[in-house]
Amino acid sequence: MSMKKNNLIHIAIIPDGNRRWAKSKGYPSFEGHRIGGEKILPELIKTASEMGILFFTFWVLSPQNLMREKQEVDHLLRLMRLFLQNRLNEFHKKNIRLRVIGNLSQLPIDLQELIKRAELLTKNNTKITVLFAINYGGKDEIIRAIKKIQNSKIQIPNIQETDIDLLLDTMGIPNPDLIIRTGGEKRLSGFMPWQSEYSELYFSDTLFPDFTPLELKKAVSDFSSRERRFGK
Repeated sequence: MSMKKNNLIHIAIIPDGNRRWAKSKGYPSFEGHRIGGEKILPELIKTASEMGILFFTFWVLSPQNLMREKQEVDHLLRLMRLFLQNRLNEFHKKNIRLRVIGNLSQLPIDLQELIKRAELLTKNNTKITVLFAINYGGKDEIIRAIKKIQNSKIQIPNIQETDIDLLLDTMGIPNPDLIIRTGGEKRLSGFMPWQSEYSELYFSDTLFPDFTPLELKKAVSDFSSRERRFGK
């Protein structure tokens, strides 16, 4: 079942509700993140790939997340390490390309190196591109893009949208067609403010550790029923 007919090329997910899910079950807060990362995320990537989606973005950490208690931040970073270490070869065999966006310079050096290795190994894969947004914030991305102008040949009076596109973390990646936020909150919280200009938004009350492939298909079905005009 290919979604290309509906112009659905890029799905992005804001996975909210992990801590609330854990609390509701009497688990430590990080258990929600563990279930989400180890069980739900691989299933969603698999489903998206089977549906013909070419780009799948997952917001792992925002700059604000990195300001949480050290124990929780360390756990989240450890989950990211384990995910890359345990899934990298599997993804490579499945022709999945991995790419990471965000302010990576603030991450631990070993994680930066692991990310570089994952991107290098999978750079020529073509089945689906999975983007992990780690220490990613939309305003931070735009600020970093503006700073890059100083070292570019761009003349400020002549700057165009396409110039900015080439300076963002998502350079070469099409804008999300569909942005899904789980957990009941109805906001983007600074996620891809430049790229989401004409993205369709889908808000699910389902907490992320319960957001199964069936829930993803519901979101895609809702997207398919919409008429996109892109401001025209």
